[in-house]
Amino acid sequence: MLMLAAIVVLHITTIILLLVAAIDNAWWVDDLVSADLWGRWDFSNNVWHYTNLKGYPEDYLQAVQATSVLACVFTILALFVFVAQLFTLPKGMRFTFTGILQIIACLCIMTGASIYTAKLHVNDTSGGYGHCYILAWISFVLTFILALTYFILRKKKE
Repeated sequence: MLMLAAIVVLHITTIILLLVAAIDNAWWVDDLVSADLWGRWDFSNNVWHYTNLKGYPEDYLQAVQATSVLACVFTILALFVFVAQLFTLPKGMRFTFTGILQIIACLCIMTGASIYTAKLHVNDTSGGYGHCYILAWISFVLTFILALTYFILRKKKE
């Protein structure tokens, strides 16, 4: 029972980290710029000004946005499926679908963060990756660990 509680806590923690990574505005930071997946904040005249993302490759940016939203959706869906499978399925079939959803979420996170790394901010000379970018990669690791855990917890029929 303690193991299942720990898994639920880890799953909820992963969901929170993913949501913060997708929503907060610190994927790329500089002294005067803070950019996320949805917009850019520029500091001028002692005030932060919001602008749209200009100069970014549109296709790559939309791919990163889509994969981060999909990762959130699949991870949240996996939590609900986990709880449903816990009470409805027999021992040999539990957690397989939850593990598959977690693997899909893991691949979405990896794809989005990889595209962001390879295609966005390549020519920027100043600035660096912010805490949301790091949270996305931490979420990738936690999601992968959860997927492995769900596949390991799948018990054989007795």
